[in-house]
Amino acid sequence: MLVVIRGAGDIASGIALRLYRAGIQVVMTDLPRPTAIRRTVCFSEAIVHGRCAVEGVEARLARDPGEARALLAGGAVPVLADPEGACVAALRPDGLVDAILAKRNLGTAITDAPIVVGVGPGFTAGVDCHAVVETMRGHYLGRVLYRGAAQPNTAVPGLIGGYAGERVLRAPADGVFEACRAIGDQVAAGDVAGRVGGEPMVCTIAGTLRGLLADGTPVHRGMKAGDVDPRCRPEYCRCASDKALAVGGGVLEALLHFRARA
Repeated sequence: MLVVIRGAGDIASGIALRLYRAGIQVVMTDLPRPTAIRRTVCFSEAIVHGRCAVEGVEARLARDPGEARALLAGGAVPVLADPEGACVAALRPDGLVDAILAKRNLGTAITDAPIVVGVGPGFTAGVDCHAVVETMRGHYLGRVLYRGAAQPNTAVPGLIGGYAGERVLRAPADGVFEACRAIGDQVAAGDVAGRVGGEPMVCTIAGTLRGLLADGTPVHRGMKAGDVDPRCRPEYCRCASDKALAVGGGVLEALLHFRARA
């Protein structure tokens, strides 16, 4: 079974891990200049560095669908700089997963593949996809919906270690991001994690810097640029989150559900 995942950020990468370990071939797509925060657990880093590994699974940059197929034969996860998903027509996958997490549908259609799964808000099962997987933390996280839509976006991050919005760091201005710390660093409230045009991006809680934009990334004011984990466990920076794996489990269920009915 071949599945294309649109998006290669932390949630999409957790999905890819679940599918890859279940024996499903995975091809991923992302922006030519990825904006993932949790870069140490994102397959999008293969676009930046040519290759990367998450939890021992290797991803490689593919220049085109043909190279992606060759990489699949070698056991790697191919990642293409293809935000429009143009490779789908050439690869003709058995399944398509939209894990861009834009909170709206950016062009995925139920006709794009025999099985189409939408991740999070913005999709309606039976309309623009065959199934939707819930991404909101709580009782329904990872649940597969075969009719209807996921819970609407609240714009409030889920609780981790008793904190929600306080743990998210946002760009203080429009411009180019300058990192002052590194993922895995321990920070305190008041520490500066980065700057934009000289304006500081200040941590409001103590913890481990679990995510941070790459130095030199263009940003706009209010854009998510970092994430502080109050649990202070640096090892969490190197593994997929509980949320990413829960969503990945839902995607795997949906794919197998429809494949069994084919």
